[in-house]
Amino acid sequence: MIKFGVAGNSNSFYDEGYTQTLEAASWCKARGIDAFEYSFGRGITLNEKTAINIGNRFKEEGVELTVHAPYYINLANPDPEMIKKSYGYILSSLKKVKDFGGDRVVVHPATQGKMTREDAVALMVENARGLIEVLDEAGYGEGYKVCFETMGKKAQLGTVEEIIQVCSLDSRFYPCIDFGHINAREQGILKSATNYNTIIQKMSDFLPKCKVSNMHVHFSKIEYGAKGEIRHLTFQDEKYGPDYEPLMEIFHKNALEPYVICESDGTQAEDTVAMKKYFFSL
Repeated sequence: MIKFGVAGNSNSFYDEGYTQTLEAASWCKARGIDAFEYSFGRGITLNEKTAINIGNRFKEEGVELTVHAPYYINLANPDPEMIKKSYGYILSSLKKVKDFGGDRVVVHPATQGKMTREDAVALMVENARGLIEVLDEAGYGEGYKVCFETMGKKAQLGTVEEIIQVCSLDSRFYPCIDFGHINAREQGILKSATNYNTIIQKMSDFLPKCKVSNMHVHFSKIEYGAKGEIRHLTFQDEKYGPDYEPLMEIFHKNALEPYVICESDGTQAEDTVAMKKYFFSL
C-alpha cells in the first residue's frame, strides 16, 4: 500500500508544544501520517537504546520509520579512505534503521568534483559495486533497501539515468526519486502528468517492477537557479514547482505503492496530508 510520510517534525509539531521525536509517533498517527523519515544528515549521534525506544513507540502507533544517511557520503571520491568512510556512514545508518525496526536508508550518491562527468559516474558505479560486498559482510541482506536519491544541483551526481544505473547493480538498491530535485535541476521540467509519467516509464524500462512500484519518493516545491536547487519551499508557493496533483494521478493510474516523504520547509505534515487526501480522492 502507498504510504505518505514526513521528513522530520514540522513547525506545527513544535508550535503545539511538543519537543521530542518520541511524541511524534502519536502526533503523526492522529493526522493519518503513515511514515516518518529520521535524518542523520549532519551525523549519527543517537545511541542504540534511544533508537530502539523510538522504534518501539512508532511501531505501537503504526507509523513506519525510514532513515536519511549523512549528507557527506560521496561514492565518487577518488580517495579510497574516504570511500571507506562513506561505506561506514551507510552501515551506521542501516544499524539505526534496524534499531528503529525499519528497512529503508536514503543516500545522496556523490558529487562530481573536478572529474569529468563520465569519470565521476564510472567511479560512483564502481564504488556502489564495492558496497554490495560491504553489505553482505555486515549482514544486511535482502530485507534492507539502500535508496539512492536523485539530486537537485548540477554539480551533484544523481540524474534519473545515473540513479537507474546504480540501482541496477543489486536487489537492495532502490531509487529515491526526489521530484522537487529533478524539477530544480532541469529548470522546471515537471509541468504535467505526462512529464511525471516519462520518469516512471524510464525506470520501468530498466528496473524490476518491484523497485518502481515500491520506490522511495521525496516531494517538495523547490526554488532553483541556473545551477539547480536553492532552497525548499511549501505547497503555498506559486512561482516554483512542481505540483503534486499530476504525480498522485500517475501513482493512482499505475497502481504504484511508493513511500512518499514530504520535505516541505516547515509544513511537511500539512502538505503530506494534502497529498494523501488528494490521492485517495481519485
